[in-house]
Amino acid sequence: MHRTDFHAIIASMKNLIFDYDGTLHETMRIYGPAFRKNYENLVSRGLAPAREFSDAEISGWLGFTAADMWNRFAPQLSDEEKAACSRRIQDEMARLIENGTAELYPGVPELMDRFREEGYTILLLSNCKTGYLERHRKRFDLDRWFHGYYWSEGYGWKTKTEILKLLIKEHPGLSVMIGDRILDMKCAADCGIPSVGCAYGYAASPEEFASAACIAKSPEDLPGIIRRILPPDMEQGLLL
Repeated sequence: MHRTDFHAIIASMKNLIFDYDGTLHETMRIYGPAFRKNYENLVSRGLAPAREFSDAEISGWLGFTAADMWNRFAPQLSDEEKAACSRRIQDEMARLIENGTAELYPGVPELMDRFREEGYTILLLSNCKTGYLERHRKRFDLDRWFHGYYWSEGYGWKTKTEILKLLIKEHPGLSVMIGDRILDMKCAADCGIPSVGCAYGYAASPEEFASAACIAKSPEDLPGIIRRILPPDMEQGLLL
């Protein structure tokens, strides 16, 4: 193959890198009940004070790894208890996924069908555990959309930035990161690719999207935004 043809093919490849929770998956439907049930367990054993949590308080922890979440939320707990808390929440979310409580945001299946039909390479980048990912793959038949999965436990709990760097090497071309938290915006900026902030997700404030190229108010906004960031005739980065 001629060198020019090779680089033209690479430049024409367009990768959509999706965060999952809060971007495609309406996570509070399962995380909220699981968090509250676990907290009640801690209260019943005298390990935490009784109190109520708003959805906004709980959703503020979405996007973090389980270890980061518990180290920040309840640093007074032993490492063993933090791990037990994480398992209890994961077990309850697994139950809720399997009984049909988990849902994607309205319009997401049609959105992903469209992106797949338009020829994008669709990749997932998440701070999740393997069991959680596998349950969602089965529940929503995610393999009909995604060409690859990159998740924290599967990569030895590397940071999102570290994993994104590996992803970009494995999938050359033009890429955009799509997510709902500052961690998604930061890893995109660190890797030199544009990001889209999903304001319908669980960001604590608009400031989380300060470095985003565009902001989506709903999943329906994403096709138009992606066309602006990665237009069909875009040849940025083409080496002749």
